Amino acid sequence: MNDQTWDTTFRELFERCAKLHRDGDTRAANWFTAADKSFLDGIGHTTQEFFDFVDDHCRYGAEGPTLETALLVAAVRRDYFRVVQNGKRSGKIVPPSELPPKPAAVDGIPWLPRLIVKARAKLKGEMDPDTMFGCGGDRAFFEQHKLHPADFLRVTWAAGDDDRKIIEFAKSGKM
Repeated sequence: MNDQTWDTTFRELFERCAKLHRDGDTRAANWFTAADKSFLDGIGHTTQEFFDFVDDHCRYGAEGPTLETALLVAAVRRDYFRVVQNGKRSGKIVPPSELPPKPAAVDGIPWLPRLIVKARAKLKGEMDPDTMFGCGGDRAFFEQHKLHPADFLRVTWAAGDDDRKIIEFAKSGKM
């Protein structure tokens, strides 16, 4: 596999896993070959993150993430992993206990403080296996504010430690 085909590999893996899920294999214990795991690791992704997108895609249909959304989110993580982290994981995990509470708000916007922390964790590959960037609560936020999760990740990356830039982006409702 080379850099010109990683998206095709991602798409084929997503479609194969979605078929397994629809056929009743919803635990993903046997979804991934050694080559699949190596591929996901090479783009800074985990099998759990991949499973979460496939699972929500299959369970929630039009309300869940599309394959394209999963691919775009993976592309941002891949870029960050390669450009900022030089292909090396941080070795840290952000536990759910370090996430702001779901009702926490900033500038009157509930969920945003939590989403900022989750976006930074997603970028750095520090998501706890029990936490999903792009979960139902995140999707409701993105829909309400007319934002795409991959755009939110890119803005979070560009903002660095400046929460205000992310907050203003969320308030703008610009895709």
